Amino acid sequence: MDDLLILNAELVNEGRRWHADVAIANRRITAIGADLQGRSARTQIDASGLLLLPGMIDDQVHFREPGLTHKGDIQSESRAAVAGGITSYMEMPNCSPPTLNREALLAKHAIAAQKSAANYSFYHGASNDNLDDIRVADPKLACAIKVFMGASTGNMLVDDAEVLDKIFAESPLLIATHCEDSPTIEANEAICVEQYGEAIPMACHPRIRSAEACLRSSSFAVGLAKTHDARLHVLHLTTARELDLFTPGPIQGKRITGEACVHHLFFSDADYAEKGSLIKCNPAIKTNEDRRALLAALREDRLDVIATDHAPHLLDEKARPYLRAPAGLPLVQDALLSLIQQVKAGNLSLEQVVQKTSHAPATLFGVAERGFLREDHYADLVLVDPNRPTLVTREAVRSKCGWSPFEGTEFGASIHTTIINGTVAYTREGGLQPAPVMALDCNAVR
Repeated sequence: MDDLLILNAELVNEGRRWHADVAIANRRITAIGADLQGRSARTQIDASGLLLLPGMIDDQVHFREPGLTHKGDIQSESRAAVAGGITSYMEMPNCSPPTLNREALLAKHAIAAQKSAANYSFYHGASNDNLDDIRVADPKLACAIKVFMGASTGNMLVDDAEVLDKIFAESPLLIATHCEDSPTIEANEAICVEQYGEAIPMACHPRIRSAEACLRSSSFAVGLAKTHDARLHVLHLTTARELDLFTPGPIQGKRITGEACVHHLFFSDADYAEKGSLIKCNPAIKTNEDRRALLAALREDRLDVIATDHAPHLLDEKARPYLRAPAGLPLVQDALLSLIQQVKAGNLSLEQVVQKTSHAPATLFGVAERGFLREDHYADLVLVDPNRPTLVTREAVRSKCGWSPFEGTEFGASIHTTIINGTVAYTREGGLQPAPVMALDCNAVR
């Protein structure tokens, strides 16, 4: 007997769409076929009129645990992710204390094993003084090495050129970078302080965290990767000027890959007037021309992955003046719906969204048996209702911070059901339900 039988769904997977049924047992997809209605199952879902996608694998989130749990924690933010159709995530190291060694990674895994609502992995962070820990990073514990080549919390800014060179030469894992040039940012900020004093408008953020700051840093990272033949993934690209650093084509075999994030695809600098600090993030949301260039780069496979960079802060923190308002947005609950809105607008195809949010992260990070609708793969799935709108309201926000930059937006689709390891973890009508989760089996080695 199957555990779960999904009938009459429209599947979207590996570049094609077709109607089929899906049978699930023992956490895995056991059959995909045109007519499985005669099979016996403990639970059936009639998915007529619904889209069945592989669950989103979000390769960039900040869930704030340990040390910053007043903003969010692994339990609260992973539950918000599941409600948004995200079935697996990779969490960043700039918490408190930062995740800079094996012991810190083990501590995070222990928390997630008890509290996470979705499958999980964690980044091993880099600093100017933990090269010995990076050299022995364990791919069973870390999905990649995260290098902040721009300002970050604590001591995680890596600005020593000799250390950076050694990281790119010796890291045993894929290197993922945040690329912004700190001296350029500091010079731009000084100009704005001279002009405005403490009352810097939020609209100055993309002038301070400028396209030039991004290009200088990302060019440096790509140069190091080519010198040392390192595997490099440049996170949250924001500018048209950076896109020539990346090569169009399938992700398979690429040594250097790039990523866009949902908010950089949705907002532009025109939105600072209304949203203010609610869309202050690093790297900054830039021009509408940059936004369009990112979408074009995704369509031509110049950029490979779409993620969230989910990074919650409390509203009273966001209400501070520019220099003290933290950068980061809560995004996991609305990310997939915002991408389906891009499909409805004609900016991306649904097949491209699935490629960038599920297939590509699984391929890039070597995530075993996930990210695809395939028999014998783990059943991490999301059913989307393409015709039932979702109005984003503050009352519906599940992140601990209690707000969304998308508030007031009506998306043209809704998350109907999220399935993790073959168990229903969320339904639109019933809310969140416990499901078995696992540490991701990643193999993004050098």
